Amino acid sequence: MKRIVQTATLAVALAAFSSTAAMGQQQQQEKKKREMPEWVEDLASRLHLHAYAQGGFNYTHQNGDDKGTFELKRVIFLGGAQITDRWSFLFMHDFSSVVQEYYTDFRITNNNALTVRLGQYKNGVSIENQQSPTIMEPIDVYSEGVTFLTGCGSDPLFGVQYGRDLGLSLYGETNNGKFRYEAQVMNGQGVNQKDKNKEKDFIGRLEYRPVKGLNLVVTGQIGRGHAIAPSIYNPTIRVGENYKRNRLTAGFDYRSEQFKLHGEYIEGRDGCATSRGAYITGSVPLCKKLEAIGSYDFFNFNTSLGMDQHKLIAGLQYWFYKACRFQVQYVYKSAYTQGGQFIHGASHAVMAQMQVRVDYTGKKKKLQSK
Repeated sequence: MKRIVQTATLAVALAAFSSTAAMGQQQQQEKKKREMPEWVEDLASRLHLHAYAQGGFNYTHQNGDDKGTFELKRVIFLGGAQITDRWSFLFMHDFSSVVQEYYTDFRITNNNALTVRLGQYKNGVSIENQQSPTIMEPIDVYSEGVTFLTGCGSDPLFGVQYGRDLGLSLYGETNNGKFRYEAQVMNGQGVNQKDKNKEKDFIGRLEYRPVKGLNLVVTGQIGRGHAIAPSIYNPTIRVGENYKRNRLTAGFDYRSEQFKLHGEYIEGRDGCATSRGAYITGSVPLCKKLEAIGSYDFFNFNTSLGMDQHKLIAGLQYWFYKACRFQVQYVYKSAYTQGGQFIHGASHAVMAQMQVRVDYTGKKKKLQSK
């Protein structure tokens, strides 16, 4: 009887042990299934993905004519990866237009003093052209001078190039980020295009941050353009002609919890025509998530022809979730183009825009998102 009891007890113990071991093994297998493979986890840690969309409704009144339209301005996807601690790449596509950026960066020095960039990216002219539309205060984004002189769309000689070009860049920063520089050699023809003349554009950019939140910026460009269409701003340059295209800007950008403000003097030389202007734009918090924005912008598209324009913007923006916001603004212009003519007359607009943005960033150092 004693032997039978001992045998039965051993059998029960073995059964319990086997069951516990089986359960433990099953839990380990389920845990492994839940965990990502090592290469997948490493890849995810190196990626950064961003997407945003901006769209809304615009109402304009000029020369006795009223127009209202819904607009989808941008649908952007941006992705990149930190391949190694020195080497990274970025790709950006606007689904409402074209592929806008694709470039690779390689950090040459052990610190951030020197990095080389090759591909298609934003040219270094002006403060605003380097900034993402998702943080700009005006719905129409850039000042008239920046839009015209950086190739963002209003200069017919250059065409709509989204402020970007193909080229090679050297950039870096020193003194714990107080000084930053960039030197670019670019085609001077715009996005997704081969150069149409033998000259290259040379662009320089210097930044100095003397105190927290303040950035002083000087930029310049020396180059030659190739006219792709006639321009009412510069009628002496013919289609297909190569012409001198130089740029100069100087300005500041200040950001704090109390207010944000940036301004700039900007000047250009296209052939024999000179254009110049200045702007100041800022925002002030009214309460949590709600800001008032304002901007004054003056630009003369051709000083010899008296093509001067004043622009005023006033409005509100509400940040309802992280980088998502709703904006409404009033825009006044003292001059505008219509039917191929430059007209000195009042133009009024009321704009509303919704912005939605989502971001994913892995553990590795991310690239700058636009």
